[in-house]
Formats: sequence, structure tokens, C-alpha cells
Amino acid sequence: MPALLLSAAALFTLCTSAPRETCVVDGDTFWLAGEKVRMADINAPETAQAECASERQRGEAAKLRLLQLLNQGPVQLVDEARSRDRYGRRLAVAMRQGESLGARLVAEGLAEPWRGRRSSWCPATN
Repeated sequence: MPALLLSAAALFTLCTSAPRETCVVDGDTFWLAGEKVRMADINAPETAQAECASERQRGEAAKLRLLQLLNQGPVQLVDEARSRDRYGRRLAVAMRQGESLGARLVAEGLAEPWRGRRSSWCPATN
């Protein structure tokens, strides 16, 4: 699998509506050098398209934590067998020193392992 080592100098910010270069969209999507990357091993709660307030709150926490993790030093992007998703985003696992940043988010309760589809982060209603 091809991999890309990110420079320690890559400074991520939170994405805005301005042109996106190197920024974090949400807990499982970020832009690097103008390319949109979807973390292939996790699903994080949505922010902009959240289905309920609790999902949006959890999504914001995941987004901020991913921002911290990406800014802690060099990260290696390891491409999946399928290199692009249906939206054209690059699919990759973000790794640092042999550990997936996605797995860290899962361990911290901010994401779930990718199971092939999104799950609901909202409480069930009767």
C-alpha cells in the first residue's frame, strides 16, 4: 500500500468556507495540501449534518480531538485497497508510530470502527 508521510510542519486548522488546504472538517475527514482525506478505519459523529443535538456535540468533540492528534507530529497516511470513496475523497488510515489515529478516537469514545455504513449517534425514540 502506498503511504505518505506528513511533515511535522503541517499545521492543521479547523476548516471554514474559505478554500480548504490543510484543515479538519470533522472527526473522520480532513484536508491535506488541498486533497480531501476520509479516515478509512472509523466513523465519527457528524457535525454539519448531525441528526440530533447530541450527535452534533459528540461530532464537535471528535473534530477538536482529531485536530489535536494531527498537530502532534508526523503522520503517515496508509491507503486502503480502494483508494477513493464515492465522493472522490482519498481513503486512508492515519498512523503515528504504528498506531491508528482513528483507533485512538475509538478508544476515547469519539468514533466507532468503520462497519461499511454510518450508524446513528442519536438516542432511539419510541
